[in-house]
Amino acid sequence: MDTTTGKCLLSVENLKTYFYTRAGVVKAVDGVSFTVNEGEALGLAGESACGKSITCLSILRLIPQPAGRIIAGRILFEGEDLLTKKESDMRRWRGKKIAMILQDPLMSLNPVYTIGNQVAEAFRLDNIKRALIKQKAVDVLSNVKIPSAGERLDCYPFQFSGGMRQRTAAAIAIARSPKLLIADEPTTSLDVTIQDQFLRLLKEMQQRNNMGLILVTHDLGIVAESCDRVAIMYAGRIVESGSVRRVYKNPAHPYTQALMMALPKLESRSKRLFQIKGEPPNPASLPPGCSFHPRCPEAMDICSREYPPLFAVDNDGYALCWLLKKGGA
Repeated sequence: MDTTTGKCLLSVENLKTYFYTRAGVVKAVDGVSFTVNEGEALGLAGESACGKSITCLSILRLIPQPAGRIIAGRILFEGEDLLTKKESDMRRWRGKKIAMILQDPLMSLNPVYTIGNQVAEAFRLDNIKRALIKQKAVDVLSNVKIPSAGERLDCYPFQFSGGMRQRTAAAIAIARSPKLLIADEPTTSLDVTIQDQFLRLLKEMQQRNNMGLILVTHDLGIVAESCDRVAIMYAGRIVESGSVRRVYKNPAHPYTQALMMALPKLESRSKRLFQIKGEPPNPASLPPGCSFHPRCPEAMDICSREYPPLFAVDNDGYALCWLLKKGGA
């Protein structure tokens, strides 16, 4: 996919979100920076518990309190720092300018309200006339390809399939025409066929409305199909970032390389998939130096002592790895 040249919509700068627990300080997000342009899709990828979802919740300022706190950084949306805004302002922004689709639609849809009532709620927030709300609800459900949308308004979530529930969650998210859509593992509960259909729908919605899109996933195949750029997260940090084309063709960080090797390949005759050795570190007790060094097959002495800085890769993004230092570490 070609990288968009639209103007910068979102700029996250050195974001740090920590959780203060009895077991210690959990550095869930520890210095994350990235941008999203208008009409651009950014894939935020990595293993479970690497900080992807917390990064997205931080953007919306929905971190569970009092344990969780955003302790540093800036989140600039159209030039305005969201971390300086009052909660009343953020309530107006959520859904209107930045919307989010959660992993499990059963968790985001209320089981005791009809589909029509829940979709209509988004329009009521914009003080749209009551007479127009029903038709708008039908229109937005039709836009996400819910069949016979008008007849489905009186249905309850349990009467929908998993794919239709996720489409309904998407309809609610785009109802107010947000400029940025965050999709947090939106295909986790879907089978492969429905997953492909939903990803196509997501891309159609993004292109039709020229939205910025952050697609959170652990599946690099989904990123390749749906995104312009990719940011690889590990232990609360982005360890590599760049265009999908470059990162997939020339992954620079050993963790990214390992993720690529773990992708199933049709031409492979091996009965076993590649597995990354070891486990992700405990975010409450990160190892010194590079967090990946205990699992890295190319780790050097400096890797266990100092965290690497950013190194440019082919004039297309960066990676945090001492192997990229000219002349060796």
